[in-house]
Amino acid sequence: MSPANRNPEIRKDAVNNRTVILSPARSLRPSDFKSKSQAKPDSNPSSDGQPQCPFCSGNEHQCAPEIFRSPEDSTSDWKVRVIENLYPALSRDLKVKSDDDEYCQADVTAGDVSLGGFGFHDVIIESPVHSVHLPDLTSSGVAGVLLAYKKRIEQLCAVDSISYVQVFKNHGASAGASMSHSHSQIIALPVIPSTASTRLNSMKEYHNQTGKCVLCNIHTNKLLIDESTHFISISPFASAFPFETWIVPRYHSSHYHELDEDKAIDLGGLLKLTLQKLSVQLNDPPYNYMIHTSPLRITSSQLPCTHWYIQIVPQLSTIGGFEMGTGCYINPVFPEDAAKILREVEMPKSD
Repeated sequence: MSPANRNPEIRKDAVNNRTVILSPARSLRPSDFKSKSQAKPDSNPSSDGQPQCPFCSGNEHQCAPEIFRSPEDSTSDWKVRVIENLYPALSRDLKVKSDDDEYCQADVTAGDVSLGGFGFHDVIIESPVHSVHLPDLTSSGVAGVLLAYKKRIEQLCAVDSISYVQVFKNHGASAGASMSHSHSQIIALPVIPSTASTRLNSMKEYHNQTGKCVLCNIHTNKLLIDESTHFISISPFASAFPFETWIVPRYHSSHYHELDEDKAIDLGGLLKLTLQKLSVQLNDPPYNYMIHTSPLRITSSQLPCTHWYIQIVPQLSTIGGFEMGTGCYINPVFPEDAAKILREVEMPKSD
């Protein structure tokens, strides 16, 4: 049956406790999905022809304070830099107070709670070269970025007040990127976001019912895109967005920062391939990716049921009132069709 002739389906995402509607009648053929406009690089040259971008090599002094770089002893030949965000969403000052001069306030009758805006907001500069994007790097180069995430999360683990760390990347202006130089971000929070709590509870419920981890037990039939030694890429069964893709460890792991160097190189290769395929098939779309890991301090009883993964969302559609009102997303592309299309994208061999 062709995708356009399929009946709509309502599916449940057992990982995120989310309901989606798959409605192919609302779309063109899945193979016709393309980004409407490509992100244009902004070299932003100065009068002497050198880029003014503060993320470029040679302009380090224009950035917020550096946290670390890789290699550690590098000068102008660094490969990855982790810096403070110049415009942070949160304050690094543990004693930061709310507007009413109270660190914690609560209106019990209204259910409103106010906390001081403590936390960390960092930027990972993925390359010293302005025109180089993450999938342009070698597998080892991508691994260097992934290991920078790991190192920074490990540092944040030492801060007792931090409960959750979110790693994310916005590629393209319409995906939220304010600078075109390839970078990603980390925000560390003193609270566990509701979506993370929902995911944790949903995974725990599945484990209680089946005795298995939901992502260890994931069904890849018709949903598998690619696989490596330690990871798989799939179109999730209840995709909320067209061509949404997950990269999932084959091995059970609750926390992303448990990643070792060998697995990081393996993951770097698969992440590179996945981003390349999405770019080729969808005309270099703006996209977001998020690393969904467990809260930093979960109990030992929760470890068997929690499993980290990377979610990649190409920005091909908009969210409307129905989605905002219900939390139920309408996806015009069946994940089985998206997986088949991406599986069959031919890529030249690389490292």
